[in-house]
Amino acid sequence: MASNPYEVEHNIKAPARPPHRRRPDMATFTSHLHQISRDPPAAAASDQRRREPAGPTPVDAAALFRLVQDQFATLAADAPTAENRRFLESLIGALEADVGAPPDAIRGVGQAYLDELERVPRRALERAAAADDACPICAERFLDDPYPLVVELPCHGAHRFDLECVGPWLQSKGTCPMCRADLTKKKTVEVPKPADDDDEDFDDVDGLYG
Repeated sequence: MASNPYEVEHNIKAPARPPHRRRPDMATFTSHLHQISRDPPAAAASDQRRREPAGPTPVDAAALFRLVQDQFATLAADAPTAENRRFLESLIGALEADVGAPPDAIRGVGQAYLDELERVPRRALERAAAADDACPICAERFLDDPYPLVVELPCHGAHRFDLECVGPWLQSKGTCPMCRADLTKKKTVEVPKPADDDDEDFDDVDGLYG
């Protein structure tokens, strides 16, 4: 494809591959999530009882899941591979249950969780084994993005996604889209019980010490 005069004049080289375009619209989702999860109005001064935060209405919760579902449906409509289409359809089907019977609370992860997810450095993506790796949701190679923001989920499969693609699913469902591992459960580390003091366990069988 011939360069336009502006690109020639300013020595602008067209990228070898187009930037990512198959991305979910996080703006609308994030705005709606903020609206339905915000703190309730302060209780009246005459009401001394502590009020529990109100959960989202079924209509609001269903709308949130529908937003994610619609985004995935848009991606599935022109999926580049049959595998990508099947994967997106599986996510759409899982969201349909939440649209039809909305939960009383959005059980996804918070923004702080997304901020703390392990980022995969570009150097790791450039290794031969990962050079062609693509996001399972948008199906575009990570390295096609000049500034990839790839995260690795803390599930057993070490599944990687573009953060922008996986964010809405994590904030609404709280599971890994691929293996469905529950990412909202905190890992607990079992601390071994300290050995009892020998002095305390010593049995003076013969009464030698009084």
